[in-house]
Amino acid sequence: MTADSESWRPTATLRMLELRAEALARTREFFSALGVLEVDTPVVVNAPVTDVHIHSAEVRFPSEGVASDEPTTSGATNGLTVRASSPYYLHTSPEFAMKRLLASGSGDIYQICHVVRGLERGRQHNAEFTLVEWYRLGFSLEQLMDETEALARHVLGSAGASMRSERVSYSDAFRASLGLDPLTAPIEALRAAASEAGLVTSTGAPPQGTEKEDAGTPALADARADSAQPTAELAQSDAARHAAGQVERVAVQRAAEQAERDELLEFLMSTKVGPTLGRGALTCVHRYPASQAALARLDDRDPRCALRFELYCEGMELANGFHELASAAEQRARFEHDLAERRRRGLPADRMDEFLLGALAAGLPDCAGVALGFDRLLMLASGARHIDEVLPFPIERA
Repeated sequence: MTADSESWRPTATLRMLELRAEALARTREFFSALGVLEVDTPVVVNAPVTDVHIHSAEVRFPSEGVASDEPTTSGATNGLTVRASSPYYLHTSPEFAMKRLLASGSGDIYQICHVVRGLERGRQHNAEFTLVEWYRLGFSLEQLMDETEALARHVLGSAGASMRSERVSYSDAFRASLGLDPLTAPIEALRAAASEAGLVTSTGAPPQGTEKEDAGTPALADARADSAQPTAELAQSDAARHAAGQVERVAVQRAAEQAERDELLEFLMSTKVGPTLGRGALTCVHRYPASQAALARLDDRDPRCALRFELYCEGMELANGFHELASAAEQRARFEHDLAERRRRGLPADRMDEFLLGALAAGLPDCAGVALGFDRLLMLASGARHIDEVLPFPIERA
């Protein structure tokens, strides 16, 4: 690429770089006082995330002629090895690796790191950004909300001193902004609200051609192979296959409808509900719909809801936290659901992180964890209007 005469310069001023360093020091000071261990995990990981709304950047290393100190079959090291050119990925969060540390007995941990997510650019978004992520053993969701707010206030300093503390359920936030209960509102009502907010919606039905042709109908070869069976048995077999096909089609349609519902809710949260939150306050929105649980447990008192929260301030989302799911079987099922939905949408659906699933199977301690967007918090602390103001080099100048 060709750079103009000024594009080599940082977008952050020297004073902003000093504020950034001070905020990083405050963050480390906060966790040090609590006795939480700082850790450092790989930025290059073995598997992409499965979440349909997050897009992993792929990394490929040279497939041959790679320097190595591994011994050859003769026991000598020849300095070269050949390996398959399988892709790796830049992590979108250190969550999976940190949970592997938790399962191995690390205790309370935190990390400050750069992460990378594709298709994210705007006033509050840069493809590469800084996360502060931490996990606390034995914490409830409410305790983690309190601690997340405390860290935000510590980093914001005087900018956060006069802010109110607020807790509101996801459902109450929707009712206040839109007069709709997100858990029970008919999908037609959500479509209408999203349309008013500027979204052109689809029906959410699977695209043509995604289902097998004549699903549930025996193929001609099968019919010939079964021609010696009694007629009643043939009819029973055909009816069973037809019923199985019907069940499969209903399941696909329900999955598509739920996916559309979640798309509408997330659009309304980002365009109508979220911008009203945290005005003069640090507002924790909690109990998200179970379909948006991601890696969170469901609420025992209301399984329609997940033990998940997000922190908002001045209409900006700052953090996303969970009472962490510890079941390997449930997490695998969620990953498989995500991959199926990615395939339905035509998105890459490579694989799931088996290392994480192995850690969960070995035993994740009861814990709650949260990721906080450090750059956005710095925007609030400094009064910056665009994320580029708090970054030395945004993606276009990286």
